[in-house]
Amino acid sequence: MKDLLAFILKNITGSEEFTITEEDTEDGKVNLLVKVPQELAGLIIGKEGKTIKNIRRLVSVKAALENKVVNISLEE
Repeated sequence: MKDLLAFILKNITGSEEFTITEEDTEDGKVNLLVKVPQELAGLIIGKEGKTIKNIRRLVSVKAALENKVVNISLEE
């Protein structure tokens, strides 16, 4: 899922100036923490948060196929 998220973010921002930290928990949950510069955070969030919601939706489809639950957090 980390690779999918990196692919999506790279194509949205046109940059690789972000880091993704993946943490698996015992109960099948995956926490993904994305650290980005402030100028890229606006691109990822989008107007009214629509872009980040759709990114979460896309990654959750892959997580559902693997019987996992995913949580994506954004940090500047």
